[in-house]
Amino acid sequence: MSLVRRATTEDAEEVLRLRQVMIDALPDGDSSTRWHAESLPTLREELGEADGDFAAFVVDHPDRPGALAALVVGTVDYRIGKAGNPRGLTGYVFSVATDPQARRRGYARACMEELLVWFRERGAGQVMLTASPEAEPLYASLGFVHRPDPTMMLKL
Repeated sequence: MSLVRRATTEDAEEVLRLRQVMIDALPDGDSSTRWHAESLPTLREELGEADGDFAAFVVDHPDRPGALAALVVGTVDYRIGKAGNPRGLTGYVFSVATDPQARRRGYARACMEELLVWFRERGAGQVMLTASPEAEPLYASLGFVHRPDPTMMLKL
């Protein structure tokens, strides 16, 4: 039996906790948690939609009942098709995090493998993510490759 399971609405607060672990590890991460309360209702709604385009896969913490050890979140998004992805469905991976006390046990890899199965089941033709230097070996071992990225962003 797999350690990985699909997150449920009951996991929402722990999902936010692990997302914050990931944010705190970023060079420009904001350690404020004030946004959690506003985010929680929407997250619960998304986690409750089993057939939606949002999924989180988790591993329960082996030493702390009720806590999560690892988290991987993804969405499937549609863009007009193109060569190499004619259906236009792309998986996006974000919020990959492992509790600091549960690292180096293969939990993030196991969660990623389940998320990739989920993307395939939904017909995604490609999967994209942003990798930290520490996580690059994991993603490379799963087949991810670097590509030039002209991405720009506007905060609204």
